[in-house]
Amino acid sequence: MKYLLFVSVILVSCFTFSTNGQSYRKISTPEYIDQYKDLAIKEMKRAGIPASITMAQGILESGSGNSTLARKSNNHFGIKCHSDWKGKRVYHDDDKRGECFRKYKTVYESYIDHSEFLVGKQRYASLFELKTTDYKGWAKGLKKAGYATDPKYAHRLIDIIEKNKLYLLDENKKWQKQSTTKGDDKFEITTYNTHVVDYNNGVKYIRVEEGDTFDSVSEEFGLRPWELYHYNDVASGTNIQDYRYIYIQGKKGKAHRSHEYHVVKEGETLHYISQKYGVKMSKLQRFNNLGKSEKVKAGDKLSLRRRKK
Repeated sequence: MKYLLFVSVILVSCFTFSTNGQSYRKISTPEYIDQYKDLAIKEMKRAGIPASITMAQGILESGSGNSTLARKSNNHFGIKCHSDWKGKRVYHDDDKRGECFRKYKTVYESYIDHSEFLVGKQRYASLFELKTTDYKGWAKGLKKAGYATDPKYAHRLIDIIEKNKLYLLDENKKWQKQSTTKGDDKFEITTYNTHVVDYNNGVKYIRVEEGDTFDSVSEEFGLRPWELYHYNDVASGTNIQDYRYIYIQGKKGKAHRSHEYHVVKEGETLHYISQKYGVKMSKLQRFNNLGKSEKVKAGDKLSLRRRKK
């Protein structure tokens, strides 16, 4: 994926350009960050992609929102059509002449599709095992997975992140362009009331913090409380503080292929094992021919991936 590298990635000065008789003001990188950082943060919480990575890719691929593709088609990440794209299309010269690119109604649609593009491609799956604060690992992983052909792609992303302090977004801290003077952008740090999203068996989860409730976590991630209860196989009204971590999306139908069985230890419950491996309780019951109220005991060997014969 070829990116359009503009001087605005580094410089903060603004210029006015004219295209087809219409003039527009070129926005600076700090302005771009200030305008779209909340979208990147929202996608980090929803999809698990570091906000710093999303912002850096947007800056690099769209020239801080100044590329023709970004201005006319709201495509901020240079994502091409591919065979599975059903939306609107535009054609631009890139690696080849007249290549097909995706067109969006809004910039936010572009940010959402960027997340879905990474989540939906198997070659990027290993990235979601990294923490959202590991922007260097993500940058290197994107290059290794073939997101861009430029051999310096990872270095460019890291450079943009560090020069613009975008890592603050990943650390649950707010990047704010407080004021702008010539050659000087000030930053203010305030704390977000959010959680870092991690993955277990490919399922997103958060660590429970003091003061958390099912209602507060649901609101933070745009869920309904009943969804969290359902995802975690617990009854309505359960105290979230009784748990070290909770899933914020549905658990899988089977464990990772590296975990075929689990031998129950003293004190362990089926719910504990379900949470440990990120597998739905109903599936564990089915795999092991257990009734809904049937308990496991120490020494039981539970199948985690398929039904016992």
